[in-house]
Amino acid sequence: MSIVPDRPSPLLRLAAALALLLALAAGCNTMPDKRALQYLNTDGFGNRYTGNAEEENWVAIGDSVSLTDEHHPDELNGTFGIDIDGTALLPVIGAVPLAGLTRSEIEALLMEKYSPYYDLLDIKIRIVTRGKKYFIFGEVAGGGERDFPGDLTIFEAVMGAGPNKDTANLGRVRLIRADPKDPFIQTINLGDIIDKGDSTFNVHVQERDIIYVPPTMLAEFGYFLDTLLFPFKQVLSGLSGALFTYDRLRYGGAYYGGGGGNGIF
Repeated sequence: MSIVPDRPSPLLRLAAALALLLALAAGCNTMPDKRALQYLNTDGFGNRYTGNAEEENWVAIGDSVSLTDEHHPDELNGTFGIDIDGTALLPVIGAVPLAGLTRSEIEALLMEKYSPYYDLLDIKIRIVTRGKKYFIFGEVAGGGERDFPGDLTIFEAVMGAGPNKDTANLGRVRLIRADPKDPFIQTINLGDIIDKGDSTFNVHVQERDIIYVPPTMLAEFGYFLDTLLFPFKQVLSGLSGALFTYDRLRYGGAYYGGGGGNGIF
């Protein structure tokens, strides 16, 4: 007598087929896209030009360089902006790539560039900073991108942005230093400074830092309710507008003298 093996039920076969499809879809989603990978950020914040302006100032897009040479003031002296391609258009030598360089590096480079044209040179550079930024958002009035002035603490940054006294949670402020390899996030209680005078965690803000001021638990609950009720508010608003339009169409003659001649005006 031959034994015929039991065939799997249709439900079991369907489940197996679905599992196979899900596995294939997951495999497709995890396969790296070579073209996308070549554009991913691999270092720092992602900007092309980097540095620490408080150790030695460097030139960013949007900055300017003020050039002076006491031997040729009429020919060389002036202030020159850094264009989007990282170059500055300088007298005699034309466009020179300066973005990312420090003051001393620019002086050395320009001494080399100008030496074929002048025998005696004493080039001095001053960087006029406009391209250094940090970011703050959350429960503050002045959120977004802000100019980085240097020597800035997180307390100064948050207070300068105008935290909302009713919704800002100053006990859970986050300092985010973004990096693809070594990201850093620190939660700071600014209330310790206000309540105890303890400035231990009044950390120094660096350019391109991100500061987030979260809402209090009560404010979060209020935002949650507002989001929950949003569809109903939209419906009520639409109904109110429709009723107003209907009333104007129906009684417009009475109010504005249209149609029946019994208008008030």
